[in-house]
Amino acid sequence: MTGEPEGLTAVLLQLAGITQKLSELDQRQASDARELKARVAALAATISELKGTTASHAEMLATLDGLDRQVADLAAKVAAHAPADGGGAQSAYQPSPAPKFWKLDGPARDQAIGKLRAWGEQVYRPGYGHLAASLGECWEQHPLCLYILDWLSELWSVLYLAPTRTAGTLAGQAEWHTRLLAAAAEQLARETRGCTHGTSRHRIAPTGGRP
Repeated sequence: MTGEPEGLTAVLLQLAGITQKLSELDQRQASDARELKARVAALAATISELKGTTASHAEMLATLDGLDRQVADLAAKVAAHAPADGGGAQSAYQPSPAPKFWKLDGPARDQAIGKLRAWGEQVYRPGYGHLAASLGECWEQHPLCLYILDWLSELWSVLYLAPTRTAGTLAGQAEWHTRLLAAAAEQLARETRGCTHGTSRHRIAPTGGRP
């Protein structure tokens, strides 16, 4: 019986060790639980911020959508009222109807050709050097020349008689000088080169005038 207290002591020590380990496990679990709670709280805060940001973005998108509609409405109103400005000084040049040279006769034909002649004397000859010089004197007797000079003069007026100049207008002027004018001048020259027509009573002559 003398060994019994020693065995009991050993058992008690083992129980104390087990109790300590259980306490440590409880403390660890409590710490893990606190950490998990902190993470859940942080995630909840993040979700709340995201919801707020999403709502803010939704409001901004709704505002932008409203602005788009307002701009579209204003553009439509401007377009609707633009023709009614009375053709004031700020109005862009509007091309005139195309002359029907194939059926014009008498005073109507003379008037249409006279308009081309005035443009040639005041703009084409003085401003476009060797390109304009290649046009034959009998151009008035060639329907092809009439058609080409008609759109040349009207397009020049659109590009240069506007009160303001935009990037699109500038691009149009560049294309007119580098591509369209050269091609048109070549066609005019080929049409009147070596022509057997007599010298026309009217011709585009070099002058120092301006439109």
